[in-house]
Order: sequence, then structure tokens, then C-alpha cells
Amino acid sequence: MRHLLLPLLLLSSLALAELPETDWLELMPEEDRLALESMPEISHNSPEQDSAFYNSGGLKQQDQNLPAVMYSAKTVAAFDGKQVRLGGYPVPLETDAQGRSTLFFLVPYPGACIHVPPPPPNQLVLVRYPKGIELEDIYAPLWVNGTLKVEPVSNELADAAYALEAGEVRVVEESDL
Repeated sequence: MRHLLLPLLLLSSLALAELPETDWLELMPEEDRLALESMPEISHNSPEQDSAFYNSGGLKQQDQNLPAVMYSAKTVAAFDGKQVRLGGYPVPLETDAQGRSTLFFLVPYPGACIHVPPPPPNQLVLVRYPKGIELEDIYAPLWVNGTLKVEPVSNELADAAYALEAGEVRVVEESDL
């Protein structure tokens, strides 16, 4: 009897274990990572005004003088269909009737929606989360678990190279760090 319970215990402990964190830079092909590392520092100093995000084109690159890597939509094919755990910051797009965010961009650093320049498309992930999450603070980091897809997404606010069908979204807690 004991030997029959062991596989069940192993399966239940695996189900409770979280996926390892995917680093944002892993979503870039090696040549993009190298180009990013050799790029000069870019200033992120711009006024933080709510209207700046929507009036300036949102997360779309506006500065045509940036290095090509800042416009890159090149992806890593190995991530297509892969289960991932990605940490980042939300840029809300759609909410349900209860006010929970069901569609949002996930970005690697806070304030990406109001600072210039925004991340390149291969550093933006469209998250679809039908269950929804209440976002009290867009500066609060999230953990998003789900299936990542190589899927170009373009709307009036941003161009993204990936989409994620989220199974779980939660705010990062102190105990996570």
C-alpha cells in the first residue's frame, strides 16, 4: 500500500511547486541580448503624467534614433508553448464587470508606460487572464504563470512579440523575495 501512495505524494508535491522564474532577457535572442548589453545608457527621466502614456503612443517606440535592438520583435522559438513563470509590472488594457484586469501588457520594469523609451516588443508580453485580477497599484510587481506563445500583437498602445495565456496571476509578496 505504501509503495502505491508514493507516486501520488510525488505528483501532489510537484503540482504545488512553482515553475522556475523565466528571466526577461531569456526572451531575447542572443544577438539582441549582446546588442542590449553593449548599448549606451538610456535616460528614463520623463514627467510622470497619466496623460503622457495615452497621448504619446503608449508603449510604442517614438524615438527613431534608438539602436535597432530597441525595436526588436525577434523571439526565441523554444518559448512557444512553454509553461513559464514571469515576473513584471502590469499595463492594464481591459477589465471585467467587477473591475478586474483580464487583459494587460506585462513589462520588465515599473513605469514602462510613462517613461521613455519603452521596452522593445520582445520584452513586452500580452497577458490574457479571463479570471481577472484586481490591480490596486500598477507599480506592484506580479507573478504570472501560464503558457507563453510567440504571437505578434499590435494595438494602438504597443507592439508585443509574445502573448501569455495565464493560469495564475498574483501580486509578488515579501516572502517571495
